[in-house]
Amino acid sequence: MKNSFVHKYLNLGGSESLGRFLTTVAAIIAIVSTITIVVFISLKGLSTFTTNGVSIKEFLFSSNWLPDRSLAEGGPQVGVLAFIFGSLIVSMLAVLVSGPLSITCAVFIVEIAPFWGQRFLQPAIELLAGIPSVVYGYIGLSVLVPFIRDNIGGLGFSVLAGFLVLSVMILPTIVSILVDSLKSLPRDYKEASLALGSTRWQAIRHVLIPAARSGLVTGIVLGLARAFGEALAVQMVIGNTRTIPTSILDPVITLTSAITMDMGNTPMGSLWNNTLWSMGLLLLFMSFVFILVVRYGVRKGGINR
Repeated sequence: MKNSFVHKYLNLGGSESLGRFLTTVAAIIAIVSTITIVVFISLKGLSTFTTNGVSIKEFLFSSNWLPDRSLAEGGPQVGVLAFIFGSLIVSMLAVLVSGPLSITCAVFIVEIAPFWGQRFLQPAIELLAGIPSVVYGYIGLSVLVPFIRDNIGGLGFSVLAGFLVLSVMILPTIVSILVDSLKSLPRDYKEASLALGSTRWQAIRHVLIPAARSGLVTGIVLGLARAFGEALAVQMVIGNTRTIPTSILDPVITLTSAITMDMGNTPMGSLWNNTLWSMGLLLLFMSFVFILVVRYGVRKGGINR
């Protein structure tokens, strides 16, 4: 009896040590991979400025994109302002459309129709997250672009088509996070509000949504990050014109679209190729900004006191 107890104890101890070892190895691999990717992209991206001598001011604040122009014609220019502006305007407009819709859907699922909303509507919305981005882009190309061209104006390939496609793509992300945040709130919040004479809408507006602010901020920022980093679906509907648009019916180009279109056609180590890596570094920097915003929003979440 004593020997079996000791044997069982040793086995448990061995399993615990093995589990600790495996989780430690996994954590080290994740950390090393992240650091390696960041260092690699940083070295490649910074070579535009250190090796090719491009100024950061020209890179960020110029819209002249002539990376293959010869020295006899004035030399190459690699200003990416049009790409940055395109990414920002398409992503921001997508969040402006999808944010209020997501809040409305989440409140409806949790508070208005809690049974069939959580049983049918929430899985249906989450199913949208599993649809490949190329499907969204193809639907936008086949349906949305011709509709805009025939009924609103322009060529159809436009800022409008881009942010409408993106708004549908990021909707499940924001809704899922906000639904989980609303579900995690103590029921005492709502019951106390109703006991003080509030209507259901007043309780939702003044108590529940402010209390779920951290989830709202997280969902919107992650949706913005998804929109900012999306490439294929947007590329199929925005026209990819390397100019700054003057209206939502004009074609546009984003950072991700420019990278995917040009990366395979540029020689490694050339100015054009290095500039594309610099654009990737800029996207990586924006991802860090989004992460910091999420962490700040979560830390500051809760009901205002």
